[in-house]
Amino acid sequence: MKVQEKIIRKKLDEYFATIFEKKLIDEIVEVGFLDKFKAGETMIDVGEDMTHIPLILSGAVKIIRQEKVGDELVLYFLEKGDTCAISFINCINRKKSIFKGVVENDMEAIFVPVSIIDDWLTKYKTWRYFIIDSYHFRMIEMVESIDGLAFMKMNERLLKYLGDKAKINHNVNLEITHQQIADDLNTSRVVITRLLKQLHNDGKVYSTRNKVKVLDI
Repeated sequence: MKVQEKIIRKKLDEYFATIFEKKLIDEIVEVGFLDKFKAGETMIDVGEDMTHIPLILSGAVKIIRQEKVGDELVLYFLEKGDTCAISFINCINRKKSIFKGVVENDMEAIFVPVSIIDDWLTKYKTWRYFIIDSYHFRMIEMVESIDGLAFMKMNERLLKYLGDKAKINHNVNLEITHQQIADDLNTSRVVITRLLKQLHNDGKVYSTRNKVKVLDI
């Protein structure tokens, strides 16, 4: 067995042995490859061909919807044990990516080729359940994002966003600029600065220059 295959098998045993049956893990070891991305790197961009989907071992990825004019909106985060089943459906239809994936925290993942994962839906029950569950969770998160745009005030959206980032980072102390927050929420830096000051005064966050401590999750 090649060194790479041994590493992949070991990592699959650590993270997915209780989810996937042995024969499926054997196939993933055979066709998958291990890759790492640094925080801030783009894993997939809008319009790119989707040849593989990730099984995330560590770190987190921010999934972004980007408009033609360049405006962006964060939809949800993926972390350890996740995959993006919406991207998977995109892959099955042999279409280009409609989302942008930016690494939130240094990420390691096993990537499996699109050409084979469709067959696994009928071949392996555990894979089918995994994809269905993932699709279900991603749809709920997308609906929550839509609800946030439609029904939540910007200060509520901001607090939810900061809470989500704190959970993903496993740290209530966030190093982030007002402009980065504004870009993720598709608003202006001035608005974010004003709302952070309001949340600070309300005791929900403690905000200093380029740092936010989330006090109310």
